[in-house]
Amino acid sequence: MAAQGPTIADVARQAGVSKSAVSFALNGRDGVSSSTRSRILEAASELGWRPSHRARSLSVSRAFAVGLVLAREPEVLGVDAFYPSFIAGVETVLAPAGFSLLLQVVSGARTEEAGYRKLAGEGRIDGVFLSDLRSADPRTALLAELGLAAVTLNRPDGTSPFPAVCMDDQQGIAAAVRHLAELGHRRIAHVSGPLEFLHGRSRRDAWAAALKDAGLRKGRLVVSDFTAAGGAKATARLLDLADPPTAIVYANDSMAIAGLSIAHNRGLRVPDDLSVTGFDGTELASHVHPALTTVTTNPFAWGQAAATTLLTVVERGGPHGVPDVELEPARLEVRASTAPPRPDAPRAKRAPIRKETK
Repeated sequence: MAAQGPTIADVARQAGVSKSAVSFALNGRDGVSSSTRSRILEAASELGWRPSHRARSLSVSRAFAVGLVLAREPEVLGVDAFYPSFIAGVETVLAPAGFSLLLQVVSGARTEEAGYRKLAGEGRIDGVFLSDLRSADPRTALLAELGLAAVTLNRPDGTSPFPAVCMDDQQGIAAAVRHLAELGHRRIAHVSGPLEFLHGRSRRDAWAAALKDAGLRKGRLVVSDFTAAGGAKATARLLDLADPPTAIVYANDSMAIAGLSIAHNRGLRVPDDLSVTGFDGTELASHVHPALTTVTTNPFAWGQAAATTLLTVVERGGPHGVPDVELEPARLEVRASTAPPRPDAPRAKRAPIRKETK
């Protein structure tokens, strides 16, 4: 058995004070003089005393942990550029505050409720980040019922008692469409993410509204799943049309980069024959050929703001009086994957039809 470290009783004995005085001094509470506090801190340092996370949790009835429950397939999550950066931002706030992040990946929306109920029932978390909001999202009412603190990433489309940390993605999508229209494109398609997510709908709606504002006809829409494989399939569908688009606005960089590859394989040159824009501003987007025009966001800053807001809700014992946070909107970064359309642009080669063998 490992030797037990020094306790508060050991610090009290070393400093010649009571255990309650040690508790007051080590937790920064009033009730001891400055000289006594200094003596206690010196004794704790000499003994190598470290605070017990478990004891701290019990003393204030807290878990000192917050949760992030993601209802996505593991292969989809594995290629999502948003969450690693978001979590890194979260950790820069949680770690100094003595909190931990509990990440739980579930197979789908059906298992989410059970996951939230289990985490709350076992007292493992004090609050959660609510991401991937859906239309009429039932999770806001569930979390309120469970008494968990929460912060939503963007605003739900229904009522919510929780503060929201928001990033406007529509300005960036609108800027991408406007940029393409100003270059002379008239057939601008969109490859969206799943439309059950509010951010999937938000980017689709921004694309459609921007086309209308530019005086362009309704464009082609293909709904995908945010993966590179999904983006490749969606691009192939668009290029197989009798009247294919001259530009495609993608809902994330992974799908856009896959679209670049499909275009190259079809004998098209980007941007001469097809212009492409992404969304996220991932590092890889600037290193592909040609460098991807994309809408840049800052998920790291989003994570920091969300964690700061959630800890405020936890400390106050509820969301009352905690304001929403508006982050800097997404913005367009123009690179080499967009250019004016060629009037004599060649048609894309159709994918070869594979004959099934018995």
